[in-house]
Amino acid sequence: MKKFLIACALLAFALPAHARERWTQSQANAWYGQQKWPVGSNYIPANAINQLEMWQAASFDPATIDKELGWAQAMGMTTMRVFLHDALWQQDAPGFKKRIDTFLGIAASHGIKPLLVLFDSCWDPNPQLGPQHPPIPGVHNSGWVQGPGAKALADPSQVPRLEGYVKDVVGSFARDNRILGWDVWNEPDNSNGNSYPDTSQARFDQVAALLPRVFDWARSADPSQPLTSGIWHHDHWESLDGLNVVEKTQLTQSDVISFHDYSWPEIFEARAKSLEAYGRPVICTEYMARGAGSTIDTVLAIGKRRNVGMINWGFVVGKTQTDLPWDSWQRPYTSRPPVVWHHELLHGDGTPYRAREIEIIKKLSAAPKNTVPALD
Repeated sequence: MKKFLIACALLAFALPAHARERWTQSQANAWYGQQKWPVGSNYIPANAINQLEMWQAASFDPATIDKELGWAQAMGMTTMRVFLHDALWQQDAPGFKKRIDTFLGIAASHGIKPLLVLFDSCWDPNPQLGPQHPPIPGVHNSGWVQGPGAKALADPSQVPRLEGYVKDVVGSFARDNRILGWDVWNEPDNSNGNSYPDTSQARFDQVAALLPRVFDWARSADPSQPLTSGIWHHDHWESLDGLNVVEKTQLTQSDVISFHDYSWPEIFEARAKSLEAYGRPVICTEYMARGAGSTIDTVLAIGKRRNVGMINWGFVVGKTQTDLPWDSWQRPYTSRPPVVWHHELLHGDGTPYRAREIEIIKKLSAAPKNTVPALD
């Protein structure tokens, strides 16, 4: 630990003396005006069950990534939201960053600028490096892992390591124009009530204390890309009144605003509209749950008209099994498939689940910003 603390201290000295401030509204909107309309998916290769299997040296698969991102390019996608993990950096920081660079090169060759996620509070709280277990039959996202894990989150001695991870990864790519932005923490206050429930006040307090520090660490690297963390529950967000401390941090520290919504189109539009009160670009970093009323057909055009970036979950059906509904944790789909796919756009061979969805993505991606072409 002593050597690790020294390494973190040296890293801090290597970063800019003063962290940049949160972007002003003008800076954020100027940046967004220079980007293509962000449209894409939350991405993990079909042959990976979670972030660890995607990125570890033994299972990192550039050929599959290149093939699948080629499919994304063909349908007009411009971004992908991709999850990293602190344990991968702890295991082999140089190798991990080299693999990130390889991934960014592949993405850039297909015209895709990824949004990279640093931490995640969803699913299994006990990540383990090494070979990952096979998917649990019939269960949605049965192998996805939190980062940091519950033990690291609860251990104050781990803070220097987490700080080193954020500063090194963001600092190493702080001027890389292949990256769209940094999503510093996915659903930080999610208590995983459907899968690994933890509604303890202690866990919430740990996240609430760490999240603003993560924003500060990332800013200390002076990234040219924006920082964000997506707000995801409650119906309206135009006022900070009534929001918890985590949500307030997300909305007051993000350079660009992001949110998640898996509900009906009228609810999606109301939530997107409420976030316009902050005067910043808005990106929906998770949507599309067909059985819950959130579909490409009904929601994507709303995002295009309001100039909201749109990133659905997910892309190719595979080991994550997120074509299965959330309730598969209680009722695994082992004897029959779901009536409709919950998430995912493509079969494993690249053919669409619904060709109509891909046509809509292509048309909306090709249209000018704020313009919705005829979709007939």
